[in-house]
Order: sequence, then C-alpha cells, then structure tokens
Amino acid sequence: MFWQVGIICYAFKQYDLYGHVSNSMLVSVLIQSVYLAKFYYWETGYFCSMDIQHDRAGYYICWGCLVWVPCTYTLATYYLVEHPVALSSAVALSMLLAGVLCIWINYDCDRQRQDFRQNQGAEKIWGQVPDFIKAKYLTKDGEERTSLLLCSGYWALSRHFHYIPEILASFFWCVPALFTHPIAYFYPVYLTLLLVDRASRDDARCADKYNKSWAAYCSKVPYKIVPGVY
Repeated sequence: MFWQVGIICYAFKQYDLYGHVSNSMLVSVLIQSVYLAKFYYWETGYFCSMDIQHDRAGYYICWGCLVWVPCTYTLATYYLVEHPVALSSAVALSMLLAGVLCIWINYDCDRQRQDFRQNQGAEKIWGQVPDFIKAKYLTKDGEERTSLLLCSGYWALSRHFHYIPEILASFFWCVPALFTHPIAYFYPVYLTLLLVDRASRDDARCADKYNKSWAAYCSKVPYKIVPGVY
C-alpha cells in the first residue's frame, strides 16, 4: 500500500530539505507503521468486519482504499515535511508510547471478541466467566442461526468501545505537528464522524437482525461508543 511507502517518502523528503528527520516526523511515521503492522498481522480478522461483510468491495471501498486512504490518512505526516516540529525527547516518547498503546487496545478489543466467538463462549475474559446473550436470527434462505453477543470485557464498556482507541491512535500520529495548523487534524475529525455514523448503521442493522435479543443486549450494554456518555 502507498500508505506505508508514502510516509517513508515523506521522511526522506524532509531529510532532503533540512538534512535531518525531525523527531515529530519519526513519531508520526512509527505510530502509523505499527498500526499498519497490526492490520497485516490481524488481516483475517477483518473478514468479520462491517466493511467486508456488509459494505462489500464496491466503489465506496475500492476508491477509498486506492485514493482516499493514502491522501488523507497520511495528511499530518505530509504536512510535517515542510513544517518540522522539534519535540522534547520526553514528549516525543510519550506520544509514541500512547499511540502504540491505543493500537494495542484496539487490537485487543477485536481479538477478545473474535476468540470468544471461536471458543463459543468457553474462554474466560479478564479472569471471569463471560456474560453474553444467545441471539437467534434467520438467514435470507430462512435458516435459523445463533450468534453470541458478548457483554464482558471491553464489550461491557460500550457496544463499539474499540472505536475509541482507534480514534486516539489517529490523534497521536497527528499531534506531533502540535497545533500549528488545523489541516494536520483533518483525519482524526473525519474518522470520528465516520465511526459515529458506522456505529449507528451497525446498531440499526443488528436491531433488525436480532430483534428482541438486541434490545436485551442494549439494556446490558447501554452506551454506543463512549462509556457513561454516548
């Protein structure tokens, strides 16, 4: 993907212009590189995501991956090419660790639910027997099937808690630019709007699919994204 190649090229261009690569550029590139490494490590997990299972590989996905992603997701790093920021070592390290931690939490959220479903609820979560709802639904051909809706671990905090660390990770690879220009924060703002919309679409789809079981799930996990708020 251009995403990884692009941000490396941005770092080289900054070196070409100034004779060095700023630590702000390094932090931004490293966080994104870890995010991409996580993506490829857990690539099969995306087969269960809303993008693959429901949005499918139409114009929306294909144009987005080929054009929108490389242009906008790397925008803060592109901005840093000609606007290097010198961060203190402590600040740079803090930003890097915070970004990597958010990526790990995002991965661990998805892994937790995937492992739970693969083991049919037989695996303990955070040392406790998981709480879940058996939700029955009908396929298009009229066959009755069952899904397990997890109400423990991260998934007891909110129905889409994994969006929070994903948004924060994007913030931490943009914040090395500090607040010198709003363009550096286009992607986190866009991502927040995208995921809020996606959470609403996913909830509507699940309500239609699971009916009463989804209502029971929402009573156990009342918050959509931000625990205690929304």
